[in-house]
Formats: sequence, C-alpha cells, structure tokens
Amino acid sequence: MTDRESYQAAGVHYDILDAGKRAAILAALSTSSYAATRGVSVDDDSRGEPAFTFQIGGVHLALVMECLGTKSSIAADVQATLGVDHFADVGYDTVSAIVNDVCSVGALPSVVNAYFATGTPSWYEVSGRFESLVEGWRQACEDSEAVWGGGESPMLGGIVADGEIDLAGSSVGSFPAGRGPLLGSRLSAGDEIVLIESNGLHTNGASFARRTAERAGYDATLSTGETFGEAVLSRSHIYARLIRRVYDAGLPLTYAAHITGHGLRKLMRPERALRYRISSLPPVPALFSFMSDTLDLDTRTAYSTFNMGAGFALYGAPGSSDALIEAAQAVGFDAWRAGVVEEGPRSVVLEPLGVTFESNDLQLR
Repeated sequence: MTDRESYQAAGVHYDILDAGKRAAILAALSTSSYAATRGVSVDDDSRGEPAFTFQIGGVHLALVMECLGTKSSIAADVQATLGVDHFADVGYDTVSAIVNDVCSVGALPSVVNAYFATGTPSWYEVSGRFESLVEGWRQACEDSEAVWGGGESPMLGGIVADGEIDLAGSSVGSFPAGRGPLLGSRLSAGDEIVLIESNGLHTNGASFARRTAERAGYDATLSTGETFGEAVLSRSHIYARLIRRVYDAGLPLTYAAHITGHGLRKLMRPERALRYRISSLPPVPALFSFMSDTLDLDTRTAYSTFNMGAGFALYGAPGSSDALIEAAQAVGFDAWRAGVVEEGPRSVVLEPLGVTFESNDLQLR
C-alpha cells in the first residue's frame, strides 16, 4: 500500500489538504502590506512553518492555531468500550499540539486559548467528562509554563455530530532575548540532527488508529501488556521545557521540527536544497508496530505517516549533538544523534531502512 493510498483509505487526503494550504498561503501573503499600518513587521518566510512569526514594538512573537483532529472520538469510543475516561489526556494532547508548534520555530508559549465545539448538549451530559477535559488542558498549560487565557465553546448543531467534540486552540509565544525565529535560513551542511523521543501516537495518526480498532478492537493487547486503547491515548510529550533548557544552556539551534503529520518527511520542511541523512533511528514503539501489522503498512508508509518514536527534532551546528542530548535528558527525554545535514537535493534519507523521501513527497508551500 502506498503512502497516498493508505492516507486516503483512512479518510485523510493530504494531496488535497496540502494544495489548499498552499493556496491559502498565497492569499495570506497578499495581506502583508497592511502590517505597517499597525506598526507590525511580519516574517513572510514563516508562512508554511508551524507558527507565523512577527514583530510588534521590537518584540518578536509567534502565533499558532491548531486542532486535535479525531482523537477525541477515540476517547469517546474507549470510554464506551473500556469504561475509562481519557478526556484529560485529549485535553492535554490538544495543548501539546498547539505549543509544540510554537516551540518548533524556537519560541516559548506564553498564552494558550481553547476552542471546544460540540453539536448538542449531550456531550456534556456524561458525568465527569468535561471536568476531565478542563483539568487535562490546565495541566498541559502548566507543563508548558503558559497562561490559559480563555477560549470559545460554541454549539454547532448540524456541523459537529451529536455526541462529538471538536477540540482546538491557539497560542502566542515569545522569543527570549538574543533568540529569533528558526525558519530554515540558518541551516547549513554539516549541522547535526538530534531526534527526541515521542510518547506514542501524539496528535497525528488518529484516523489510522480508528481503522486499527475496527480490525483489532481497542481492547487488543500490545506486547507491552497495555491495551491498544490505552496506548493510543497516552499523553503526548510537550517540548517547551526542552527548548527553554536549550536556551538556558546557551546552546545555538539552527532549526527545530515537530514531527506530526507526514511523519519523518517533516525533517525536510524547510524549502532548502539540503539533504537530511539519518543514520540512526529510535526504537519503534510497540504501538506503531501493532498498527503497521494490523493495517499492513510497509516501512516507507509507516515512516511517512507516524512519528515512529521521534516526536521532535533539534538541529545544531557541528559538534553540538552531545550538548543537545544532555539538555533533552535533563528534562526527562531520551534523545539520539540521528544524522547530519548535507548539500544536495532536498530529501530525507533513512539509511537504516533504505528509504528516501524526495522533495516532491512534502510540498507545504
């Protein structure tokens, strides 16, 4: 099964979605001229990155809008079938999706806002569920060292299905003194790539997880002894403290990547004529082995879809990987010196697997 076929079978049409994103970016660029009328300076190079960056009054900021996707439906299914409330975890995961995008441009999240959309009041009628969601959201803001500012909770009958909730939010982040946006321009041949551990599915691949459950059930047992439902809903890591630790240690970064949709193809997100050669990969978590086996996904498809054990990547100058790994370990994350940046056509080479992703495999701009 090819990458495209597997995504479409799961109901995700990235060819269409990415084309829409590119069209929206072009339209957005036409509005940049209005910035000066408000005393704003925009970084047009940040369009297509996970966060939009701009300056007001000499202060550099990052802005993100992100959603959880269909993982909330999995939480509802698991609660119905296994009797376990994981809505604190999906609340936490929504914040992680937002703030990790802030971190991937080198900013630290300052404020987070919430968006909880339901179709009918029935979602709130399940005892304790909303309280769990709110507590998970609060805990994630605490772990991000960010203020929860507020939000919106519309009821959208006819748009959001009865019994479902659409979770999303936004964040504004700021850059410490002497630090600026990581938008790809600082990358050079010879830079080292450090991969940081994930904690399972994170916030990408929920549609595949639902297909897996249709075949195997959420009560299927993984090699680790946990159920598939428990593993899918493990809380995503939040990398804000990692970025702060890197900055506190005075370590220079040339780029960072939040590995979500498109899997390890995200390592070549910058539109640069650079090759990202990966010579070492983290162990594959049991969750991804189980999903790949159940859905009959080949290695290339799995690594172009899931994070496969690597939720974030840091890029640094030659010789910096040991210090970056030490910073990751200091905040509780395993990390690996994974590879290097080389001159060459834009691509990701996963040497241990014999897999290469070419430039046209990731077109976000």
